[in-house]
Amino acid sequence: MKKAILNDQAISCMVIFSVLIAVHAFEAIVLRMDETIFAENFINKVFGIIVTAAIIKVLDWQPKDIGLSKTKIAGNIGKGFLLAGFSFLIAFLAEIMILVGQNRHLSVGFYTTGFSLTGSGTVNSGIAAILMCVFFNIINVVMEEGTFRGLLFRIAQTYGSDKTAVMFQAFLFGIWHIVTPLHNFIDGDIGLLGFILLSLGYIVLAGIMGIKWSIMYKLTGSLYAGMADHFFNNCVATNLLHISTETGTDEMLLVRVLIAQVISFAAVMAFNTKAMKEAAKKAKRKTSR
Repeated sequence: MKKAILNDQAISCMVIFSVLIAVHAFEAIVLRMDETIFAENFINKVFGIIVTAAIIKVLDWQPKDIGLSKTKIAGNIGKGFLLAGFSFLIAFLAEIMILVGQNRHLSVGFYTTGFSLTGSGTVNSGIAAILMCVFFNIINVVMEEGTFRGLLFRIAQTYGSDKTAVMFQAFLFGIWHIVTPLHNFIDGDIGLLGFILLSLGYIVLAGIMGIKWSIMYKLTGSLYAGMADHFFNNCVATNLLHISTETGTDEMLLVRVLIAQVISFAAVMAFNTKAMKEAAKKAKRKTSR
């Protein structure tokens, strides 16, 4: 099986991805665990972690081979939270300024809510609900970063260039998120045009995130910085911290996320450009000796 996976990398990645997204769609659309007391579709994430761990074992790889190194964990997590905190601070301030400029009466709340594109998530309050949200989001980022930026990126990397591997896993990560608008379309919350537009938007936005987190992996040598940024985006900025007005809650959620992701993407690309220039200078100095 090891030879089969590494000899047909693209097919192997597509087979792995197809199995994972099938379980993801089944849970979201049929089981609907996010509508239960758990308020989260977590079965597919646990399944993804198990599948990733099993394939790593088959390939005779170690966790460090997909970015789960044991060094500089705290430092890299800190970098991820710093990037996310700075980006979302600007995004929240921009959102507040827009709402104030529209003479809206706003309030800020800290509670959990089942994520919905239509803003119809169920509000849950209390420490137990918050802790459960944090726990499930940790599982989520471990699975998605370990699978997309870790396993699938690493397998694709054995076949093509780093750039190809980055774009490949980012595209798959975008497709992964179509399950959310599909869920809303089946429930009748959005129409066909809305489904198409949201799906395209998700492919682009999630794809940009996938590129950013893979670049962070390359810059730091581990997945932990991307995990921290990913966790802040999913848990804090979209599921715990909310802005409400007299007409609804988190009406500008997608705008908030877009602003933050554009800022953080630009920052990561700037750091990457700087790192590449420094590497080129070092290589030039070595060849001139």
